[in-house]
Amino acid sequence: MPAAQSPQHLVVIGGGMVARRLVDALRSRDAAGSWSVTLLCEEPRAPYDRVALTSYFTGRHPEDLALGGQELWDDPLVTLKRGVKAEAIDRDARTVTTSTGSVIDYDALVLATGSYAAVPPVPGKDLRGAFVYRTIDDVADLRGWVEKRRNELDRPVRGAVVGGGLLGLEAAGALRALDVDTTVVEFAPRLMPLQVDDGGGEALRRLIEDLGVRVRTGTATSRIVGDRGRVSRMEFTEGPALDVDVVIFAVGVRPRDELAVAAGLEVGERGGVIVDDACATNDPAVWAIGEVANIGGRCLGLVAPGYTMAEIVADRLLGGSGTFPGADLSTKLKLLGVDVANFGDAFAQEPGGLEVVISDPVAGVYKKLVMSDDARTLRGGILVGDASAYAALRPMVGRELGGDPAAYLLPEGAGAAPAGDLPDDAAVCSCNNVTAGAIRCAVTDGGCTDLTGVKGCTKAGTSCGSCLPLVKKLVTTELEKSGVEVSSALCEHFDLSRAQLFDVVRVQGLTTFSEIIAAHGRGRGCDICKPVIGSILASLGTGHILEGERASLQDTNDHVMANLQKDGSYSVVPRIPGGEITPEGLIVIGEVAREFGLYTKITGGQRIDLFGARMDQLPAIWKRLVDNGFESGHAYGKSLRTVKSCVGSTWCRYGVQDSVGLAIALELRYRGVRSPHKLKLGVSGCARECAEARGKDVGVIATDHGWNLYVGGNGGFTPRHAQLLAEDLNTETLVRTIDRFLMYYVRTADRLQRAAAWVEDHEGGLDAIRAVVIDDSLGVAADLDAAMAVHVDAYEDEWAAVLADPEKLRRFGSFVNAPDVADDSFAYVAERGQPRPATADERAGGVLIAGTTLEVRR
Repeated sequence: MPAAQSPQHLVVIGGGMVARRLVDALRSRDAAGSWSVTLLCEEPRAPYDRVALTSYFTGRHPEDLALGGQELWDDPLVTLKRGVKAEAIDRDARTVTTSTGSVIDYDALVLATGSYAAVPPVPGKDLRGAFVYRTIDDVADLRGWVEKRRNELDRPVRGAVVGGGLLGLEAAGALRALDVDTTVVEFAPRLMPLQVDDGGGEALRRLIEDLGVRVRTGTATSRIVGDRGRVSRMEFTEGPALDVDVVIFAVGVRPRDELAVAAGLEVGERGGVIVDDACATNDPAVWAIGEVANIGGRCLGLVAPGYTMAEIVADRLLGGSGTFPGADLSTKLKLLGVDVANFGDAFAQEPGGLEVVISDPVAGVYKKLVMSDDARTLRGGILVGDASAYAALRPMVGRELGGDPAAYLLPEGAGAAPAGDLPDDAAVCSCNNVTAGAIRCAVTDGGCTDLTGVKGCTKAGTSCGSCLPLVKKLVTTELEKSGVEVSSALCEHFDLSRAQLFDVVRVQGLTTFSEIIAAHGRGRGCDICKPVIGSILASLGTGHILEGERASLQDTNDHVMANLQKDGSYSVVPRIPGGEITPEGLIVIGEVAREFGLYTKITGGQRIDLFGARMDQLPAIWKRLVDNGFESGHAYGKSLRTVKSCVGSTWCRYGVQDSVGLAIALELRYRGVRSPHKLKLGVSGCARECAEARGKDVGVIATDHGWNLYVGGNGGFTPRHAQLLAEDLNTETLVRTIDRFLMYYVRTADRLQRAAAWVEDHEGGLDAIRAVVIDDSLGVAADLDAAMAVHVDAYEDEWAAVLADPEKLRRFGSFVNAPDVADDSFAYVAERGQPRPATADERAGGVLIAGTTLEVRR
């Protein structure tokens, strides 16, 4: 019997994510054991997730970032050498000499050395307190330095990040996680210049500045000044200097190709080991993958193409013929809590491109699709502020969308590419090259019955995770086709749906996020479950939204109880029930607007909106308004906004009921109700419908015999007409029915689901809802009535409560380290007799507009 042939030996130099993928891919395919592997990992730990590096600052241990389990390193054909650096390669002898002095033979060698953080040649770059942001050791050193300086100083630690790209904003997030007063300095005229265009860059800047990070674009650092060998100040080629205690350089990366150069391998003009489409170098026994590989004339700094290269080399080592298909450079990230994504021909560089853009500065979103000139085929896109459509859109690049492109950018259209319509060959997970067909097969043929099973079977969503919404939708669709019940879990931290979570919190009397996640969830929560729980707690009247831990749960506008505007200022919207206001009230609002230099406008909801308030001015403005009888209009929250009315029978010759009186009563009753989405009501005094009640979540139209009640209407991108719920109700019955409808909606709707969508999705539709709120089919009517009564009795004006609490008032300073200093960066010009934000050109030129010289106000 012939002796078993010993396996060939593969040496992999590099201990990053791509190196691990290669080892994993090779061992999973090499059933015959034809290769043994030695992985030389320079760091003292196994390969870990660099993408999640910032989470190290939120309490995670380095082991939490490890990729996969221990089983790969327990494989007898795999040897992991930690803390061992490759010093030299002898291509003739096919050996690698290591930092420990050992010489390792190889039959094949793969360079996966990655890259290093570039540091510009700035004087002072070597001072203590200057860091790069690349490894766990880098961030551990950074954290240690910040803590040391915090203990030495009697003020907040001040930090700056040089570089406003992907890595720079990650680093800024790390500093903010350490409570450092942070500034981002970017040489280009906008943040993330390689990923977003001017419009996306401006939206990103506003969102990040609103989170307390200052941004200086178009700025070059000239030197870093030290004090006793420590970083103390940054100076620039233009503009004022910046006092700092810590500086992070995040201007980019360079391929670590020094081993290849010393070994005589061919490298590119700007670095990187040149490889062909099989990832092979000019030496047939040597491959290069990941950031060190120069393929197609460039080095690729994303993990997805690196994973593809790893799979190709594994295939080639086992006799396959795989070739690199080209890089998918699409990215989706959450930087400082802000979603950013780009895909395909995002900058419309191909000829004949048509751009479809939706920019909503108030909501803080910028979305662009690049289409073919016939507006049918998707070429690429940019998403800032809301990237929920990314997972559905990216696989459609190069395909016809089959509908109005703008519909794919709307909030309701985030999943506008139905999972069931996605072609089988569409790439859903670019990191792991998983198609829609592979995911469907995992469910139908592989026996996977949930998202976790599909991830384990296909590896879809196990890397960057940006494709998980679409993967989940595909899994859900296939399971539903098979008649399998699908989970309605709120997010990865809670297995309960929003409605289930609401009931649990209500029944158990839980009052904090910590209690809720400890009892019914896991982890630390996310930007999905935190605002949902914040809304649930507010709906149940457990305390002010800015009280203690609840303040950290709120969405952007709720943090300061005002609506963020395009220039970083805020709007103030006092409640004006039913649109009825006295002359004295008008005078007060006018005086406030004049004193603080605010722009005023009558809204569609019969209120007066005051624009242009700085954050630090909000308490003073609201003090004036509250002292004169006004209260918060909740324009910033997912809550009741307005109850619009016509003048009704009081003045109108056609009116048959007092619509103004009812509108005021309803608005005062439901003010402050927190809900899954915003709520708008309308009351019309006759069938002529001047208050447009049938376009509201709840609409009331007067009849000769009482009131008709309509529900489930809304305007916006997807207008819906409300449907008749009940007719000819007297006022008492009407109010009771609205009470129950609203409470039932608040308790059972999904996250961010408008009432119209809730009515449509409710099992049994409007008829089932009517049975609950009118006929009490579920026996919950008394409970719903009691819940509304508790709300009405416990109502407290949120702004009045803030004004009475010094601790809450501390949140309203322009600068964390200088709360008494006003932000003087706002610039306005006069237009039609009122101020409006100046454009960039107007700021630069100081030109005359409408006879008024541009000036920085306040």
